[in-house]
Amino acid sequence: MRDDEKEPAGPRRLLRPALGALSGLLAGFCALATAELASVAVRPQASPVVAVGGAAIDMTPAAVKDWAIRHFGTSDKLVLQGGIVAVLAVIAVGLGVLASRFRRAGAAGVLAFGTIGAVAATGRPDSTSPADALPSVLGAVAGALLLYTLAGRLGLAERSEQEPWIGQLAAASGSFDRRGFVLTAVAAAAASAAAGAVGRSLTGASGKDAVASREAVVLPRPASPARAVPARAALRIAGISPFITGNTGFYRVDTALVVPKVDATTWRLRVHGRGVRRPVVLSFDDLLHRELIERDITLTCVSNEVGGPYAGNARWVGVRLADLLAECGVRPPSKGGPADQLVARSVDGMTLGTPVEEVMDGRDAMLALGMNGEPLPFEHGFPVRMLVPGLYGYVSACKWIEDLELTTFDSYDPYWVKRGWARRAPVKTQSRIDTPKPFARPRAGPVMVAGVAWAQHRGIDKVEVRVDDGPWQEARLADDAGRDTWRQWSFPWQAAKGGHTLTVRATDRTGLLQTERRTRTIPDGASGWHSVVVTVE
Repeated sequence: MRDDEKEPAGPRRLLRPALGALSGLLAGFCALATAELASVAVRPQASPVVAVGGAAIDMTPAAVKDWAIRHFGTSDKLVLQGGIVAVLAVIAVGLGVLASRFRRAGAAGVLAFGTIGAVAATGRPDSTSPADALPSVLGAVAGALLLYTLAGRLGLAERSEQEPWIGQLAAASGSFDRRGFVLTAVAAAAASAAAGAVGRSLTGASGKDAVASREAVVLPRPASPARAVPARAALRIAGISPFITGNTGFYRVDTALVVPKVDATTWRLRVHGRGVRRPVVLSFDDLLHRELIERDITLTCVSNEVGGPYAGNARWVGVRLADLLAECGVRPPSKGGPADQLVARSVDGMTLGTPVEEVMDGRDAMLALGMNGEPLPFEHGFPVRMLVPGLYGYVSACKWIEDLELTTFDSYDPYWVKRGWARRAPVKTQSRIDTPKPFARPRAGPVMVAGVAWAQHRGIDKVEVRVDDGPWQEARLADDAGRDTWRQWSFPWQAAKGGHTLTVRATDRTGLLQTERRTRTIPDGASGWHSVVVTVE
């Protein structure tokens, strides 16, 4: 062989890892697509991306979760799933490069990661069957076989470094079955794409019974309707949050990577535990035929930063929870009841703990069936969710609820408490400037400053606004629609040119002034005054 016919070192060194990396990516794609299709026969939550994502959420420190919610908002789950796929892609590339030299080791690596997915799926709180491991196992086997096959087509794993290089990335050599590799790769990519698409389609169709059951629900007229909202409770000011938050715009903060779609016809709620003298199992129809109440109630997430968006007001229809517990023989601790915590469990394994005393102290705690005139949307807990006015959602607003257990705070820590959040979490008095927005540039002259304030189950008595370091001035309050709802406010400001800082604070009906002291959301909610900086032109 002449010197100019020698193997080009650069291309030869790059060819092996490049084709190996491509093989790894194809094998990873095949594994995920196969698992997605297999999860249709089990349940969507058994998909490895969902299972591993759920496990990652469970293991993530509370501070990191809070950071994710603060920076990504309701897209935090999408970001997490995207991150998992990106990490899996990097690992797949590494295993592919490994398989280009050591076929068995690369294939074994794929099987190992399938084992991780299987363990994550069967270890989830809502897992009730070993079959949850099946999608990860089948996906791993498919991916491992494909990687082993592609590496074999390369023929590089069994060849020594001394084998002559015949042609630059060319054919006609036993060292590289180019045609076999290309045909296998293309066929695998097409089959994986088809399997993934079919899996996605069938997953969407798998909840058709749940969708049909929701569409069939007709909410009865409540025996205790909500009071009429005063005409001046909703201010007509551009930029202010509407008094009633629409279902599609209502915030959603939970750990469910796949929204549970529960068939209302088969759904059941179990009430049991300490001090429950008459345990019951109720169907959705049982609740529909009970006396229903209708109330306007503002919900707030404990992850809401000062001035944050995770608060919303809706009209809810449901069953009074205190009445149901009383029928089961439950007494609050103040009347000698042995249980001081009500643990609510969701179909996805989430657990929330609520003080029994607050549930039974006369407030409108309920098992909600409807939201703003329609059955609960799936994203907000259909068929039934719980809510307790005056408490942050993580201790009171269990979605997709299926179990209520009476116990004690000393004997059981629910999901968020185990992760550093407070056991008891009454909503703090808060206020927010909705308009003007931060860094707005209004013109000099009359500028309407407006927003909302809330102190659920206490109500708002006063809102004050300060411009720069000037005196506090009382804002105009919209009419009061009840102590469990937020209250709109407005402040006409004669704006002078230049930069200004607008600050708001509220006082609730107990006389408690919203504290200036800034605290983090962990462990029991953020506090502090909300400010916005604007430049008047």
